[in-house]
Amino acid sequence: MAVKRKAADEGLARLKVALAGGELGNAYIFHGEESYLREFYLSEMKKTLVEGFESFNFHKLEGKGLTIQTLTETVEAMPMMAQRTMVQVVDWDLYKLSEDQRNGLAALLEDFPPYCCLVIVYDQIAYKPNKTYKKLYAALDQHVQAVKFEEQSQNEILKWVARRFKAAGHTIDAPTAEHLLFTCGSLMNGLIPEIGKIAAYAKNERITKGDIDAVAAPVLEAQVFEMTNAVSKGDFDKAAGVLGTLLKLQEEPFMLLALIGKELRKLHTARLALDTGKDKFWLMERWNMRSDYPARLLLDNARRVDRGWCANAVKRCYEVDLRIKSVGGVDGANELKLLLMELARPLQG
Repeated sequence: MAVKRKAADEGLARLKVALAGGELGNAYIFHGEESYLREFYLSEMKKTLVEGFESFNFHKLEGKGLTIQTLTETVEAMPMMAQRTMVQVVDWDLYKLSEDQRNGLAALLEDFPPYCCLVIVYDQIAYKPNKTYKKLYAALDQHVQAVKFEEQSQNEILKWVARRFKAAGHTIDAPTAEHLLFTCGSLMNGLIPEIGKIAAYAKNERITKGDIDAVAAPVLEAQVFEMTNAVSKGDFDKAAGVLGTLLKLQEEPFMLLALIGKELRKLHTARLALDTGKDKFWLMERWNMRSDYPARLLLDNARRVDRGWCANAVKRCYEVDLRIKSVGGVDGANELKLLLMELARPLQG
């Protein structure tokens, strides 16, 4: 995991250096889930390469149905009133091309026009290099720089959140920002509208958790956490309310059950940590957490339940999942409600 992260960081770092020095390469592959950063760097490349002459020198092609012949004609078109051209190709699944198209692309990359910058963007499809296609893989590895846009580190995203709120006339401290990330996720594109809503709603300069909870739209994982948190408190009514909201949003019961099961396994792990003297850092490593905020929440919740309850909860999730998938005509939504009721009952005051 750390090696992959380092490789992704190096790809982005090289791109930043190339942009700063005005020495962009000839071919790039952009992929990864952080679309905000991807679009930002595409825009910066466009400014560097073709600003003022976009209509002549910027070409955007859709990958679906694209042939190497069309791409070759586009990248070989000479720049007009500028030094270079930029060609952006969206969702072109390189490793699903026919053999002659793959060979054609490899040949093009071997003798690529120095005045063109090609950027192949993976947006709706995943980039999956395949060493089976040795010729294409080698050509891409030698001539194309892959840049993966991932979620930013915790420190980077917290600083970015603070800057966004500052631009809107507000301040936010680190613990409150962590609550925002836990509630709304860490992807910038998803955070931008939520920050806007919260900033518009907040009455005071400093943003509070109450401001976030009042108007932010929580991601599914945060809602499932709220549900399991309510169950661990013996609050079936609240858990059922969250479940009802998710079902109205057309979330599939079997998917919700999988997420509930995962959250209960985390809770079980947190209880084991408490029982064996482990700390939040052990829990973070166990579940690959980027921040200690969810680890602290889990440990707080685990203090309300014992190991036996946790083990039984995980077991019952497995049994209900098996029942939903193997017994015809079972009402998945009703099975979930019954499960939450069963788990909450022993904990009710």
